[in-house]
Amino acid sequence: MNRLKLILILILAGVLLAGCVIKPTEVQTTAQPIVPAVQPTKAPETVTLNGAGATFPYPLISKWSSEYNKMKPNVQINYQSVGSGAGIKQITARTVDFGASDAPLTEQEYANISSILQIPESIGAVVVAYNLPGVQSGVKLSGDVIADIFMGKITKWNDPRIVSLNPDIQFPEKEIIVAHRSDGSGTTFVFTDYLSAASPDWKSKVGKGKSVNWPAGLGGKGNEGVSGLLSQNPYAIGYIELAYAKLQNISYAYVRNKAGKFIEPTLESTASAAAGAVPTLPAGDASWSQVSIVDAPGDNSYPIGSFTYFLVYKDQIDQAKGKILAEFLWWAVHDGQKYSTDLLYVPLPAEVISLNEKTIKLMNYNGQPLIQDK
Repeated sequence: MNRLKLILILILAGVLLAGCVIKPTEVQTTAQPIVPAVQPTKAPETVTLNGAGATFPYPLISKWSSEYNKMKPNVQINYQSVGSGAGIKQITARTVDFGASDAPLTEQEYANISSILQIPESIGAVVVAYNLPGVQSGVKLSGDVIADIFMGKITKWNDPRIVSLNPDIQFPEKEIIVAHRSDGSGTTFVFTDYLSAASPDWKSKVGKGKSVNWPAGLGGKGNEGVSGLLSQNPYAIGYIELAYAKLQNISYAYVRNKAGKFIEPTLESTASAAAGAVPTLPAGDASWSQVSIVDAPGDNSYPIGSFTYFLVYKDQIDQAKGKILAEFLWWAVHDGQKYSTDLLYVPLPAEVISLNEKTIKLMNYNGQPLIQDK
């Protein structure tokens, strides 16, 4: 009897033990699947392109910087509006990634900077602006009269030579206050290039350049500085870029062109002047010192205009940064042109864009092009 009880106890223990054991197949069907850990995507490293130079294209370059950053948040473009002369000095010293100038490099500057490219980025007009109480618009001026005003030969608004060009305007007997740039400036180069073409006296006594010895007047730094002098001084006259005059509601003159017509500075009249220069433009890695669109032929050509240029090195020393710079320049001379008109710059003609494409494709790192499949 005791033996029978023992057998029954062992059988019962085995059944209970079997119920507690989990079969291998049950482990496979109830276990949670193993999910690999997801590695976080590394954000692209932020790259800053530093530029400096002309004040003239500053509003446009600022717009480009903002729009390009929206497309490529890791690319920051920092442009300092310090004048063409300072921009050329900084790109020569390689303290910036790109320079900007309203004047092409002189032969000496071009010879001093190895492997430099000049890339037209836009076209603009320089206006003869004035602050003449009671006369908001319509003043007509010729090149020889403008030259003599800035030489200090014509000193009053009611001078007979000014009156003869504007018989319908009553000019006051007030002294003319001349305002000019105090810094090295591409705008000054364009303006004095025009005066040299329009007045033999100016050409022989003052000449053209980013800086000249002004015979008369007050100096202001940048387009901003000259605009300020004009706004603050009734009866003042000066020269500024068209966009600055428009934005600050400063009056400007109609200027007599080579065809003898008085032309208002507009996008259309400036584009007309530029069109004639297109067939004779040099390669991007050649000298542009002789390129000028001032006093251009054509009935509708405004006579005081210029290309404005990016200055970059053909041989880049940083492959990754050089490629980003080349891509930005490519965008600026293509898609970036759609922002020009609203800011009162003339979009580049198709022929100039084609020339720029060839120039940008010259940018390289150790002989390898930075842009190949555009």
